[in-house]
Amino acid sequence: MFIGHQKGRNTKENIMRNFGMPTPHGYRKALRMMKYADHHGFPIVTFVDTPGAFADLKSEELGQGEAIAYNLRTMFGLKVPIITIVTGEGGSGGALAIACANKLLMLENAAFYVASPEACAAILWKSSQAAPKAAEKLRITAQEHYKLKIADGIIPEPLGGAHADPLWSSLRIKDAIITQMEELARMSTEELLEHRRLKFRSMGLTGVKEGAEVAPERKRNMKLSELNAPKFADIESEIEDLKKTILEAKVPWDPLTSQKLEKLEDDLEQEMTKAFISMGLIEQIESLNLELAKSANPDQALNEGLKEKADKLLHEFKKKLSRPGAYLGLKQKLQKLEIVSKLIEMKEKNEKVKSELNRKLSSDVKAKMEFLNTAREKLSEGNEIDEKLVQEVEVAKEKLEEVLKAANLQLLGTKKREKLTNVDNEFREEMAKVNKEIKEEIEKVIEEKGLGRKIEELKEEAIRDSTSEKVKKLEAEVKEVISDALKNSPLKERLESLRSKRSGEVLEEGNVPVNNGRW
Repeated sequence: MFIGHQKGRNTKENIMRNFGMPTPHGYRKALRMMKYADHHGFPIVTFVDTPGAFADLKSEELGQGEAIAYNLRTMFGLKVPIITIVTGEGGSGGALAIACANKLLMLENAAFYVASPEACAAILWKSSQAAPKAAEKLRITAQEHYKLKIADGIIPEPLGGAHADPLWSSLRIKDAIITQMEELARMSTEELLEHRRLKFRSMGLTGVKEGAEVAPERKRNMKLSELNAPKFADIESEIEDLKKTILEAKVPWDPLTSQKLEKLEDDLEQEMTKAFISMGLIEQIESLNLELAKSANPDQALNEGLKEKADKLLHEFKKKLSRPGAYLGLKQKLQKLEIVSKLIEMKEKNEKVKSELNRKLSSDVKAKMEFLNTAREKLSEGNEIDEKLVQEVEVAKEKLEEVLKAANLQLLGTKKREKLTNVDNEFREEMAKVNKEIKEEIEKVIEEKGLGRKIEELKEEAIRDSTSEKVKKLEAEVKEVISDALKNSPLKERLESLRSKRSGEVLEEGNVPVNNGRW
């Protein structure tokens, strides 16, 4: 029994034959004929040449998937020898529906694949232009299938392909069928069924023992799912942790800070690579890098052509990155890096000021500072100090003020520690309590007014461009809603009361009060 796809030799025949794409009726007719051959003991030979099953709406309504699945199941139970010849292309389940055979042979230039290279490229790289790369990764040729033990043999073709000399090609196919049929004819019914089962059971196990543990290995250039991406709260906690590490470091660049920053940069680089691949920009970037490498002076300013390419690439990247809900992992890491960079810059400036101050301080002034520290410790312990010590403290303070002015630093004010130590602690506790209540009130307003989505939009826009008009507009809208909701809140009166109390604390004459409760 011979069964096969028929495409046609010209456009008119291709249209009449539906380009070799069967409908459910075709698969059911093939199944009926295979059952007929099985009933009468006829060997079955199938010829595969289809890009896949016809996937129109009518075929789906008639049960295209069910027809293919039924064929697959039934063919494994047929008690006669089955040989399949791939004469052109064999696409996905549409080809496999008549190809569950004991022997699979392929013409030298035939292809057998789960998805066409164009479809695969569109899925993985979002562009059909990557079809050659997809074809290489899919390993669709007869030679590759023979190496993988999917194909049992390769039938040679004449120069120019089988259509260049159909008679010669037909004779080669006939010889191959006879050879394979002689081998299968010596098997009993049980051996044929077991042979067919083991053939498909062993596919994909080349070099791997069945049942053995295999180390997972992911090699796919796809945009990974963001379902397991870290939540915004997790990112905030990481930022707080890194912020604490940076600010508590005794030197501007300690090993712990460096290690965490390197990890952040590595994570960001991986996210950027994944985003470029998902956006289909990786090849353009590689091409631009190659042109830069070929440039005579890569360190000099870019020429107009390369600059235009780079600007276009950057514009496309920003456009795709700005899509709401897309590339959340990359956006979060970019925000995290920006915050950390600002913290490090602030830390470096502080260290620079400290270094400049220490350089300008003489040994005499340093001794005065030690003297002041000693006096402060005595006061904190509740010990009384004599008049002479008070005068020496005043002199030391004047010397320090002169040094600070010489370093272009302004002294805002000093507090009388012996009077304000307990007050400071009470004020901090009260202010922390009020701040907590204010935060809870704001969260309640956000939930009641439905501001969550607008705040998320504000965060995404701020990541792209924190100075844009849209960011300012969204920020003003959010602030206005929260301000109106908290206008009559009793917390406002409590906060003003605390500030008034703080400003009325006893400070030294001529000094400016310092507001530690600013929020």
